[in-house]
Amino acid sequence: MKLSNYGEFPKELPIIVEDELFLYPFMISPIFLSNRSDLENVNKALENNSLVLIVSSKNKDSDRSFDNVYNIGVIGTIMRKVELGDGKTKILFQGLAKGKIATKIKEDPLTAIVDIVENQQYDKLKIDATAQILKEKIRTLSTISDLFHPDLLKTIEESSDPNRLADLISSTLKLKKSVAYQLFSERDLEKRLLNIIEIISEEIKASNLQQEIKSKVHSKIEQTNKEYFLKEQLKQIQQELGGENQRDEEIEEYRQKLEDKKRFLKDDAYKEIKKQIDRFARMHPDSADANMIQGYLDWVLEIPFGKYSKRKLDIKEVIKQLESDHYSLEKAKERIEEYFAVKELMELRGIKQDENQSAIVCFAGPPGVGKTSLANSISKALKRKLIRIALGGLEDVNELRGHRRTYIGAMPGRIVQGLIEAKEMDPVMVLDEIDKVARSHRGDPTAVLLEILDPEQNKEFRDYYLNFNIDLSRVIFIATANQISLIPAPLRDRMEFIFLSSYTPQEKLEIAKKYLIPQEIKKHGLKKSEVSFTKGALKLIISNYTREAGVRNLRRVIARILRKIAKEILLDSSIKKVSINDKNVANYLEKEVFRIDRVEKSDQIGVVNGLAWTPVGGDVLKIEAVKIEGKGQVQITGNLGDVMKESARIAYSVVKVLIDNKLIPIDTKKIPKTQKEKEEKRDPKPSDIYRRFDLHIHVPAGATPKDGPSAGIALATVIASILGDIKIKKDIAMTGEISLVGKVLPIGGLKEKLIAAYSAGVKKVLIPEKNYENDLDDIPKEVVDALEIVPVTNIKEVLKEALVL
Repeated sequence: MKLSNYGEFPKELPIIVEDELFLYPFMISPIFLSNRSDLENVNKALENNSLVLIVSSKNKDSDRSFDNVYNIGVIGTIMRKVELGDGKTKILFQGLAKGKIATKIKEDPLTAIVDIVENQQYDKLKIDATAQILKEKIRTLSTISDLFHPDLLKTIEESSDPNRLADLISSTLKLKKSVAYQLFSERDLEKRLLNIIEIISEEIKASNLQQEIKSKVHSKIEQTNKEYFLKEQLKQIQQELGGENQRDEEIEEYRQKLEDKKRFLKDDAYKEIKKQIDRFARMHPDSADANMIQGYLDWVLEIPFGKYSKRKLDIKEVIKQLESDHYSLEKAKERIEEYFAVKELMELRGIKQDENQSAIVCFAGPPGVGKTSLANSISKALKRKLIRIALGGLEDVNELRGHRRTYIGAMPGRIVQGLIEAKEMDPVMVLDEIDKVARSHRGDPTAVLLEILDPEQNKEFRDYYLNFNIDLSRVIFIATANQISLIPAPLRDRMEFIFLSSYTPQEKLEIAKKYLIPQEIKKHGLKKSEVSFTKGALKLIISNYTREAGVRNLRRVIARILRKIAKEILLDSSIKKVSINDKNVANYLEKEVFRIDRVEKSDQIGVVNGLAWTPVGGDVLKIEAVKIEGKGQVQITGNLGDVMKESARIAYSVVKVLIDNKLIPIDTKKIPKTQKEKEEKRDPKPSDIYRRFDLHIHVPAGATPKDGPSAGIALATVIASILGDIKIKKDIAMTGEISLVGKVLPIGGLKEKLIAAYSAGVKKVLIPEKNYENDLDDIPKEVVDALEIVPVTNIKEVLKEALVL
């Protein structure tokens, strides 16, 4: 087969894919290209003075494969090429003949053996008659539509080639790409012309309908009222297209959905939804109220009434999931397991769920210790959807209760939206940061939370938007908080707190090895064989580059190292594995950020190691004191709160009493003498030590606020040391409040404080006796084994242990 001046076919041709236009052989068309494969084929054709085959894509995307292009296209030449910038190129293409992909050769760029599609022989008499009918239909359409230009009509009338006539008309009609291809690829000319006649007939009907609609509209309105014209025209179009029927179908669909849910709805809910459907049916579809009611129906009929998780509680699954996802947190995991064990037992024994009036669980602890991830594990174990509702900064009561349907933009509260998202009425719902709920002029959200979290009330929770009660008793609510003291007392009363305290350095080390490093290696596209962390490197990162109760920042630091490793591997192909150790870890991180103060190298006068609790873990707090000749005044600095200032005054009074009772040895020779004492040649009394010296007590660092009732014995020790010129043992630390009569009172945060002492190299720790009796079981074994923990009941025991007497 031969195309004049272009040799024999089939032959190998580059293929260009056109996403927008459907081309025909008679066309000279500008085509805009940006795809790399297409541009390569353009250049190839121009360099080789070759023909190209242009085919249309099935889907408008960047996929340039044989599966995404039509098999038949147009063979032609590229007449001109113009670079437009931004990677775009314009070509002028002249079609010559229909071409068909005979054999696929290459997909990038597309190349194939192409053959010419020749026109079949036909019955001239029958085809001429069919072509005349087609031309008559075109003339009819041109009288009611401006689709065909007069010049084009003339060309169609004068056309004697039926194949060209079919191509010409097909190119003018606004056809879908798939329909255009079906006509284009049809070899039977009679079928092709009959299909075009059918399409033209449908076009004539549509144009007549448009003219009829315009006529009806123009008979009802004045020419000047354009807005009214548009509305009436739209109304007529909707009537002709069945718009009214569509609305009736929507209303019927709402009624059907309501009937399907009827057996799960209480009477008040069923009546409210039915009333709104009836109102919607009576309203004009263009009214604002109709839109509001339709929005209400769309929301309320999406609530999954009667749908519950089909999976039964299995305490073994819960235990397995918690152990898999979390290291340590033994007490928290044990309490969660007990909580769900009770629920499973009640299910097995047929006790109704709403009879279980157990308190709502609240995970409390510093950031990053695993509160939200514990909730995730519970959700996985129960195979229920997890819905997280962030309460931090929430101050609008309507966010939880729902907005009243009195203004545009009203919607259900977050609780109801959570049920819709979960598609079941018993999801695990996490109320995150419940301690950070705010109160404002828009109401008090904690009052709504009381109803949500109270098992006695949440069976009939009222959402203002729904305007009927909804049952929340099957939802598993889990709250999280950093500081429970910020939660209002009535709300605290509804919750059972599971405390998650700080991780020890050893626990962080295990978490990093078992969870963080494998997870982050996967996230950064690395392989386990390409990265390793030594134990020493991890210990250094934990102690000197992170300072937190949890492991969130530890994860960030590990991710920072892995990013640098990923870059190294890409830049240097010779690197097969990177090992992070305590020698090179500093190369991947900036300078050390944190370092818990180590104990002094020698015994000191006027410096004691106190222990403090902070929101990000424990700390060793050095308390310093100096004495200056004066009149017995006390100056306290270090950005202390009122409680610590009072502790300092109480400690000073306690030490004065001990000096008066000669329980603290005072070298009277070091007390400045008055003139009278010099004349009488006698030494001052021991009590003159606190009358003739001013004390300055300081708690570094001054920029950090400090407060709390646990520094009393440390303050008393440092005051006794400086007044008596007695050294304090270097490797001892202490925590405990003091009463005015010298009793040592219990404190909180013991676990974090002892972990800090362990990290700082302390050997002996003094703690209140009540804490020793009640709280020592919570302390990690490695910490207890490394420290000598001494219980004390009064200040005399403290000074005996702490001072170098």
